Amino acid sequence: MNSSIEPNKEKNYCAIALGSNLGDSLSILNDSVNRLVNSEGIEVILRSTWHKTKPMGPPQPDYLNGCIVIKTSYSPQELLMYLGSIEQEFGRERKERWGARTLDLDIIFYNDVVMKTDKLEIPHPRMRERLFVLIPLAEIAPQWIDPITKLTVSQLLDLCL
Repeated sequence: MNSSIEPNKEKNYCAIALGSNLGDSLSILNDSVNRLVNSEGIEVILRSTWHKTKPMGPPQPDYLNGCIVIKTSYSPQELLMYLGSIEQEFGRERKERWGARTLDLDIIFYNDVVMKTDKLEIPHPRMRERLFVLIPLAEIAPQWIDPITKLTVSQLLDLCL
């Protein structure tokens, strides 16, 4: 993690990737960040710029993507459920893998936790090869260390370019 980002017993640092390619994506992303800013138990501390990216998967519109770093008192599972509820508020429908969506909120890192359950894997299992995650994350947390590879986000980005 970045030397200025250190976990403590009451707050956990998390990196979250955001994406949208349906509806007014810019408004949806800004409104979803504002929703998190105004959430109890969450403090948004870093925010990237938005990046236009090509989609993966079936034919669909381009995405807007970005990342935020938050401090939270939520556990990983509580955070996942909370982010899912925000996705639903913004009209997220899960019809097909890698399909178009109004809002996608993914937990990339949660402190230096490594975990895998049926519903959640941290660090995010595909973030290391996704420029649409690494570019905005490197903008705000370049020295965050991936607990699996022991590489910084900047180093992961360099390997991906």
